[in-house]
Amino acid sequence: MSVDLSVVVPTFNEKDNVAVLLERLDAALEGISREVIFVDDDSPDGTAAQVRALARRRSDVRCIHRIGRRGLASACVEGILASTAPYCAVMDADLQHDEKILPKMLMELRQENLDMVVGSRYVQGGDFGGWAAGRLFASKAATWVSKKLLRVDVQDSMSGFFMVERGFFMKTVRRLTGKGFKILLDIFASSPEPVRFKEIPYTFGLRVAGDSKLDTLVIWEYALLIADKLIGHVIPV
Repeated sequence: MSVDLSVVVPTFNEKDNVAVLLERLDAALEGISREVIFVDDDSPDGTAAQVRALARRRSDVRCIHRIGRRGLASACVEGILASTAPYCAVMDADLQHDEKILPKMLMELRQENLDMVVGSRYVQGGDFGGWAAGRLFASKAATWVSKKLLRVDVQDSMSGFFMVERGFFMKTVRRLTGKGFKILLDIFASSPEPVRFKEIPYTFGLRVAGDSKLDTLVIWEYALLIADKLIGHVIPV
């Protein structure tokens, strides 16, 4: 069965959120031919087993279980490459991304002939929800760095919620570093041509179950991504 949209969901210890996310996607994407691909990095809480149990009852659910490698960016790449849909959305499993704007993202991609549509917390109408001041400052600082150093002209380059047209992704994928957590920034910084994109506002939700993945490793991997795009063609990071 052909599908119009693949929703790629990287996971690590998100067992309690998987079924809830599928219910929300069912409601938001009614009438849209789709599949949901969970890419799990061998979660010790049994996330992959939970996805497989759901997939036995649903033909639109798939599980890519990765062992011996981790990383949100590379998981997103593998999920998109494993799909066949002309459009692919990437979102987290923690229920903090607003699935209700997915139909609008798909419509904008199709009607305006765009490469990407980004779910943005920075454009008018977007919001960070209940983020603590320290985390909000870190996000804004990282966005400022990406704009200044990499000349990435997108308001929310730290967003992990976006939709991409397959042809554009395939032209860009071999240039990606595939490192760390910031796949959107990697795509924008790696594209061989200017990206035709639009940002759509949404409000970042609160995590219901599981733990945040934001730690010092994420910050270090972000720094490596910046360094790779600045000097990686001269000195391998």
